[in-house]
This record gives sequence, structure tokens and C-alpha cells, in this order.
Amino acid sequence: MPARVSLRVVEGPTRGCEYRFEERSTCIIGRARDCNLRLPNDAAHRVVSRHHCLLDINPPEIRIRDFGSLNGTFVNGEKIGQRHSDESPDEGALRDYPEHDLVEGDLIGLGQTVFRVDVRVPAICAGCFEEIPESRDVQPMKNGFHFCDACLAKSVEARNPPLPQRPRCALCGKEIFEDPHHGRPGQVVCPACRLDPLEQIKGLLLAAAGGNKNLVAVEGFRILKELGRGGMGRVYLARHEATNREVALKVMLPQVAADERAREMFERECANHRALRHPHVVQVFDHGCSNGVFYLTMEYCPGGSLDRRLGSAGGKLSLDSVLELALPALDGLDYIHNAEIPFVKLKDGTYGPGRGLVHRDLKPGNLFLSSSGPDARIRIADVGLAKAFDLAGLSGLTVTGQAAGTPEYMPRQQVLQFKYSRPEVDVWAMAATFYHLLTGCLPRDFSPGKDRWLTVLQTRPVPIRRRDPALPRRFAAAMDHALTDDPEIGFKTAAEFKRALEESLS
Repeated sequence: MPARVSLRVVEGPTRGCEYRFEERSTCIIGRARDCNLRLPNDAAHRVVSRHHCLLDINPPEIRIRDFGSLNGTFVNGEKIGQRHSDESPDEGALRDYPEHDLVEGDLIGLGQTVFRVDVRVPAICAGCFEEIPESRDVQPMKNGFHFCDACLAKSVEARNPPLPQRPRCALCGKEIFEDPHHGRPGQVVCPACRLDPLEQIKGLLLAAAGGNKNLVAVEGFRILKELGRGGMGRVYLARHEATNREVALKVMLPQVAADERAREMFERECANHRALRHPHVVQVFDHGCSNGVFYLTMEYCPGGSLDRRLGSAGGKLSLDSVLELALPALDGLDYIHNAEIPFVKLKDGTYGPGRGLVHRDLKPGNLFLSSSGPDARIRIADVGLAKAFDLAGLSGLTVTGQAAGTPEYMPRQQVLQFKYSRPEVDVWAMAATFYHLLTGCLPRDFSPGKDRWLTVLQTRPVPIRRRDPALPRRFAAAMDHALTDDPEIGFKTAAEFKRALEESLS
């Protein structure tokens, strides 16, 4: 069974209502009509702000952060996050409000509404670390640990009571003394291996050379150098010894245990990316998982990412240079949103063939150049990869607790609900990327110290001609419309945005 977080209203006008979360998501609580958990706009809730607090959920983990509200948020009767009475909302938002981890039974109070946090996690065998089926009547032993039927049977044969074991790292084999499972069964990787995975990855390549069938995708490759690193893992340049073919090898070490369900979800998303064939989309060649490590081989782009090009160009690019990149990139994005793929979630909950993927994390760092020469083509990388790790529960940390979330390139719809996955969020993110390339600035002004997520909710993008008055007016109007996200995103499709850019320059 998947882990689940529930919020049940135990006091207030909506008592008895329950909100369930089985996937990674964000949830804004407040009185504003765009909050995905909206409280009544009545006298009993006048102390609640329009955008009051943020719930950051990755079952079974849940965090809460007050946005610097006037009256604060109550957790188990204690007030968190309240700004000073003499501070305006903008001034209060400039202060840092810590996140609070919530656990089973915690109470969240806002006005006269009180939510109880309920966390359901699968029972994990303390002997083999596999999930115990929910259908079994699971009762802990006297020592408080759970054991599966197989481990109990072995202990009966040995005439000894079952003893709990410490989990071992799937890579180096050392015992792990912290709790790495976070309520999830499966293989785990220790902090030391996650910190410096290169030697362990070389070990996997040796195992592939030795005939490990789970590592066929990387058999015959040798690592040449590191290309980059990010919130999910590292990317290496690897060469196939027999063919001299060079690929980018992306290696991801989960922050939590990786079980069969997680592997299936990850490989399903990678298979979708692998099915994409377009001159402006990075091609994925193969993918797999072994010893708790997830990896994929993909097309190597020697020209590097656009954020690196931006840095070498002095912080911004000319309009002609950006258009040479933008129009083909929008072709690639339109293809991604409409391509035939093998796995989409159907109405009955099963998976089958369908159309279209949503990237959800477009930014200069995920756009690459096929070469360093004048004929370089733009390529979109990591299609659906962040979603794959999120849905599989492998990211471990919640959205706001790490760099995986990039609100600078997110429309407000994604901040209100992180799993919001319609094509227009990618169109907005692509427009934000072009804006940054042209002006050297982000579309919104992110004040130092102010909550980035609240900035997205409560401020609008700065019109692009305020950044650069020399830009053509019609082009600027198209860009400004693309970056509209309140109440709706301006352009719903990449093709529509591309057509508007072309017409603005005709």
C-alpha cells in the first residue's frame, strides 16, 4: 500500500471533511478562492490570511510553514510564523519562517477550523525490510518490531525469536544506523554513497562487465568526467569502449528506500521519454535500476546548457540569438505535449498508450545545445524526470526543503498545487526562460529573504520592456501575455505562443 497523509477537520464549520494525499504535492491553505484548501470567508475565519500557510507533502512526510500571517498558525496549540503587529504583509514576508515537520496526531489550527494530521505508512519487516501486505493482521512483537511471515517461519525453524536487523547500503554494504526508510520498504543507499557516488557507479560498471543482467544498459561504458550535478543526482560523460559512442549517463541515488512500486513508476516515465523522437528533444537511449541506483543513458550535448551559455555571454543574449533558440524549442515542446507515448494513466487507474507529456521543470538548466558550433540545435532534456522521482516517492525531501522546486520558473498554478500538470505550465516556464535569456532578470522580482513561493502567489511578472525598453513593442506584448498567470495562463499551447512571437516580428 502506498503511504498516505490525510487532513481531517475535527473542529469548525466543515467538521468531518477529509483531504487525502497519496502523491507529492503542495497545498496552500487560506481564504483566497485560488487556495486548493480554502477556508470559509466568514467572521469565524477573519484571522486567516488570503494565503495563510503552505503544506508541503511527500507521503508519509508533511511540513507546514506560515507565510508571515498577522495571526499565525497554531500547531498543537503553539503559534508559529506570526509577523510582528507593526509589520505590513510584505515586511512580514521578508522574515524567515522555519518549516515544521508534522507527525501522526498533530493538530493544525486556523481560525475556528482545526485539522488533525493522519499518516498511514506500510508495515515493514524488520528482518528483510520488505513491505508486509496490508491484508495481513500486522501486530508488532513485544520489542515493537514487525516481521513478515517468511521471517517468522525462519525463526520458528531455528527455534529462536526473530531479531531486528539494521538495513545495509545497497551499494557499499555497510550498516545504516539512521532510519533511511521513511516508511517505505526496499533498498536504501547510505549517506556516504549518496555524497560521493562515483566509485560506487564505477563498481556498477564493473558488475555490468561481469554479466549482471540488470545492468545491460551500461555494459561496456567507461566514465570520462563529470558533466554536472543537481538535486536528483549527477551526470557523467561516458564512452562505449567497443563503439566509441559517447553518452550522458545520469545517475540518481534516492533519498529514501526504493521498492518495486517505485522502480515500476520510474521506469514507466523513462520509457515515455525514451519513446520521444524529435530533433529538439534530448534522446534517451536506455534506463534501469540496480542496487538502489537509478540511471539512464541519453544523448550527449557538447554545447552545454543555456544557463552556462548565459553566464559566458555576460548575463543576457540578443533578441536574434534568443529567437534562434526559442522558436525551435517551442516546436520541441509542442511535440512533447502531443507525442504518442506508451504509458498514460487511464480513467480506470491502469496505464496504457496515450498522447502527451508535461515536463514540469523547464528552465535554462534543462535546455541544451547539441554542439558548441554555429549550427548547434536546441534540445529539451529531462522530460518528466522530476515527475518520475516525485511520483515514485524517491525524492525523500519535500518540495520546499530542497532545490528541486524552481518557483522562479513556475506559474502560480504550480505553486498552488505542485502536481498541477497541464501543458500550459510548460509554456509559461519556457516564456520565463526566454525572458531571463533576453534581460538577464527573472520575470518576477524575488526580494532577498522573502518567501519565493509567496512571491509567486502575490506578485505579477514585470513587463519585459521595463527590463529592456529597446525590445519591439509587439514582441514584448506577446511575451507579457505568455507570462500572464492570473487568473489563467496566457497561451495554452506551445504552438500558439510560437505563432504569436512570429507574428509580432513580421
